[in-house]
Amino acid sequence: MCKFGDSVINQKTAGIYQKKVKGKPIERGVAFPTCISVNECVCHNCPLESDQDRQLLRDGDLVKADVGCYIDGYMSVAAHSFIVGSQPTVQYPLTGVRADVMMAAHVASEVAVKLMQPGNTNSQVTQAISKVAEAYGVFTVAGVLSHKLKRFVIDGNKAIAMCDDAEHKVETHTFELNEAYAVDIVMSSGDGRLKEAEARATIFKRAVDKSYRLKMRASRYLFNEVNARFPALPFTLRSFNDERQARMGIVECLKHELLQAYPVLYAKQGDYVVQFKFTVLILPSGPTRITGVTCDLDGVQSEKTVNAEVNVILAQSTKVRRNLPWTVRCTEEEEKAPQEAECEPSVW
Repeated sequence: MCKFGDSVINQKTAGIYQKKVKGKPIERGVAFPTCISVNECVCHNCPLESDQDRQLLRDGDLVKADVGCYIDGYMSVAAHSFIVGSQPTVQYPLTGVRADVMMAAHVASEVAVKLMQPGNTNSQVTQAISKVAEAYGVFTVAGVLSHKLKRFVIDGNKAIAMCDDAEHKVETHTFELNEAYAVDIVMSSGDGRLKEAEARATIFKRAVDKSYRLKMRASRYLFNEVNARFPALPFTLRSFNDERQARMGIVECLKHELLQAYPVLYAKQGDYVVQFKFTVLILPSGPTRITGVTCDLDGVQSEKTVNAEVNVILAQSTKVRRNLPWTVRCTEEEEKAPQEAECEPSVW
């Protein structure tokens, strides 16, 4: 599935924007290798064909599919949580803690977008997400960050934390017009703490501020390939023709911090973990979600709900009325009315 996801991205991006710049084709392809993380596995699970412990999907498994693509250095990312096999329905809904986690992740996604207005801060988003998790009796996953996207930079310095965690502090900053963010919402039925898997990482990224004269031939081969093909964005060892040589070379590169690993992370066994990731552009028309899959909640029934403060945020509109001497946001009633054309449409 991971190999298929990458191949689809490469195929689709190859067919658009054929214009050359200074005689060279525009770079495009995979911005982050496709990851398929199942059940309590939270992220970065991108197995290789040579791995012996391949995992078969079963009915009822909760799968988190994570992808990313780019054209000319400009990226968009997305992740969604799917239930394998039989889907919950109105007659046979998803209930209990599993429904609570699913609803919490969905509502937190909506709240985050509503608050990503110019002038608001990342701390406001973090606090609102924490209140959603508390309302549904679940936990945000510690260490998950939503980064600002820049050209050829997938993890910009400006970030949004899922929760106020002493180990993963981020600086408070203000959202600005024309910024782009990879918003990553991850909720868990457990305590939200993660641990690294025994399985070796397969996704890495060049540490551009580090240098070292490598000794091993395999290491030099790998590092030269990385500098030529993946100078700024994450890559998987599956991208190299000689996977065995790549595995050998990666050891020395990691030892001298030339590469940064993305470890496979797990929650406690039995925890139910839901992830929704999407790309948000902060436009003059308001924050606009340009990626992500629509969440079907008809078959999800949680007995819990958010408080009045969160409901106020959810009732806000993300659209902005134009042609007025000051900025006015459309109300929910105005959005539904025939005069909706007065609100500026979202443009990317």
